[in-house]
Amino acid sequence: MENFFDAYVLPWIVDIIIALAIFFVGRWVVKQLIKLLERVLRKSKIDDMLINFITSIANVVLLLFVIVAALSHLGVDTTSLIALVGAAGLAIGLSLQDSLKNFAAGVMLVIFKPFREGDFVEAAGVSAVVEHIQIFNTMMRTGDNREVIVPNGAIYSGVITNFSARDTRRIDMVFGIGYDDDLRKAKEILAEIIAADDRILKDPAPVIAVSELADSSVNFVVRPWVNSADYWAVLWGTTEAVKLRFDEEGISIPFPQMDVHLHKQDNA
Repeated sequence: MENFFDAYVLPWIVDIIIALAIFFVGRWVVKQLIKLLERVLRKSKIDDMLINFITSIANVVLLLFVIVAALSHLGVDTTSLIALVGAAGLAIGLSLQDSLKNFAAGVMLVIFKPFREGDFVEAAGVSAVVEHIQIFNTMMRTGDNREVIVPNGAIYSGVITNFSARDTRRIDMVFGIGYDDDLRKAKEILAEIIAADDRILKDPAPVIAVSELADSSVNFVVRPWVNSADYWAVLWGTTEAVKLRFDEEGISIPFPQMDVHLHKQDNA
């Protein structure tokens, strides 16, 4: 009995103790390495979400190596285990293709930063302010305070228009007057309205020009530059000011119309 204990039980207990030591010591080492990796990434000024993603993946991979090393010491065939884990990962990946696509797109959004939280963007058919960029989805808030959750894959695979990326924006407006109205007077009025607004930038200079002789109107393009934060206020304010001044000065703003001519045909 003593020989059996010395020959089989004792070595087995020793192997278990060593395997447990490998696991716990390895886990402690992994924890220290992850802390070191996180410090290095934070010094590189990488986005917090990307740091969490990288450290989480590194933690899982390193712990897997530790578990494999501990099981190998116990004589477990880790080759079969690794193959099983790989097959399971493949099956999970195939069943979660859309989620993985959104996940990969979320990582790309964090890395390349086509927009940041707080930017007003148009993406995936939604125009709204970006509130949170998450791993699978991006949370957005519309102008009427609706919360919209957009999959990252839909955002990254389409066209992204970031209205907050630049400090200044150009406002494109079109105002029409009647063919019988005074063209020069209308242009002077538009110039006065633009010059009187302190929010409109002097450089680049605003553009006021006749752009089209349309079917029922002579159209002016008015293109001032403003700070991005003043875009909507200047657009709405200028539109209102032009209508009021045109009314005061007797300048018409024609609407589309069609002249119909009726011809009476005498029956022979």
